[in-house]
Amino acid sequence: MGIENVVARIISDAESAADNAVSAAEKRAAEIVAEAEKQAGRAKLGTEAEVNAKCKALSDGMLAQSRLDGAKQLLAQKRRVIDSVYARVREKLNKLPKQEILKLSARLLEQYAEEGDEIAFAPDFAYAKDVAALDEVKSKKLKVKPNDAKVDGGFVLRGKKADKDLSFGSLIAADREEYQSELALKIFND
Repeated sequence: MGIENVVARIISDAESAADNAVSAAEKRAAEIVAEAEKQAGRAKLGTEAEVNAKCKALSDGMLAQSRLDGAKQLLAQKRRVIDSVYARVREKLNKLPKQEILKLSARLLEQYAEEGDEIAFAPDFAYAKDVAALDEVKSKKLKVKPNDAKVDGGFVLRGKKADKDLSFGSLIAADREEYQSELALKIFND
């Protein structure tokens, strides 16, 4: 019986050691799983934060692009309105009565013509002969070149130093450059 006790004790010690080893292995496995879950949780949070940041950046970019597109469309509409205003000005300028055209022409010649300049009229300018008869033409000894200027209504002055485009198209363009912002404020005062 002594040997049986020793064998039983060895088996008991072996079972106890095996239980301890299994218990330690299970504990270590649980620790490894817990650490892996922590790392996975941190990675998940980091990934979620990164995805959220990218989504926000994408959303902000799309919103900014939408605002920009809307502003471009609004600006295009405003330009169309301004264009139509100046188109109407051009129509009204062409329909001015003879006396108004002569007053305008006299004022332009007085202000811009230099002695000896040549007046060249637009092909469709109906009052070339009347403008050629103005006192300003005679007093400044201007030469008249009827209907050979390739301009949009009115006339040009060809001088020794420089030419001056006083055509309707040029006058309207100069007015537009100077007053377009002011006009836009009055029209779109919202």
